[in-house]
Amino acid sequence: MVKSDPRQSLPSSAELPCSDDTPVDNEDQNFIPNLLLFLLEFIWASRNDWFFGVDMGVYHTTGVSPLVPIVPDGFLSLNVERRKAGKSRKSYVVWEEDNTAPILVLEIVSLTPSGEYNTKLDIYAKLGVLYYIIYNPEYWQRDRHQPFEVYRLVNGTYQLQIGEPFWMPEINLGIGRGQYISGNIQRQVLYWYDQQGKRYQTPEERLESAQQQIERYRQQFGDLSQD
Repeated sequence: MVKSDPRQSLPSSAELPCSDDTPVDNEDQNFIPNLLLFLLEFIWASRNDWFFGVDMGVYHTTGVSPLVPIVPDGFLSLNVERRKAGKSRKSYVVWEEDNTAPILVLEIVSLTPSGEYNTKLDIYAKLGVLYYIIYNPEYWQRDRHQPFEVYRLVNGTYQLQIGEPFWMPEINLGIGRGQYISGNIQRQVLYWYDQQGKRYQTPEERLESAQQQIERYRQQFGDLSQD
């Protein structure tokens, strides 16, 4: 008897909503994941084997129904196409990604608790997400947790990790907090870090550093164009 492929009965990405349409209730839930994505575009500019989703539905078969997505604020998957068949994804459908679950998920805690420390933690563990990051700068005392927590999946259970920035060898990146300055506005955000704990700069910071280096050179050696 030939067994049917259970994936044949699963819906395609074209048939599934992009997310659960739940609006975010603070600016950080959009800004911080998009900043991480923007930085990856430069850090991994030559790579096409990764995808970082922001407020996008992740459809999987380990929950109550494959029609019910989990929607992280941000997530990273490796060994998948940067653009699915050359096009943008509407959602991340695990059974259409060779059953590749995200390796990292980010949740930013908001005024309205959304089960980041219990319900979502259990869902991500069943899905097999290796790193689960909870960023809670505003309500950590209310929730009796730390503002920045990294959990690693060990034998099916999440264990709280120590250290910041925290190095993730499977991703070859670290993650931690840092200050972001735009004009006269300063805010705390999350950044990627290298193995030595050095923060990856934004393109604007790189440009500014290069300009400062050129100016120091001119002050030290004089403007060679005057010779």
